[in-house]
Amino acid sequence: MKPLALRVLRLFEEMGKDRLDLHSLFEAAGNETAGRQSVLDVIEELIRERMLDACGGDFYLLTEQGNAAIALS
Repeated sequence: MKPLALRVLRLFEEMGKDRLDLHSLFEAAGNETAGRQSVLDVIEELIRERMLDACGGDFYLLTEQGNAAIALS
């Protein structure tokens, strides 16, 4: 798993929530525009891998598979 993908998943754990908005997830990359694009790419990858679910709007839900990936890291 890419380091940025793991950082995105760990944000859920760090914030103690199973649902986060996009702006919170951008924290994984800092304030750089290029980093934010990387976060968007990683989110799409995590959705394809069923580790995140899109909840509508700008919210994403951590799935059981995402929780398992965090536990294995």
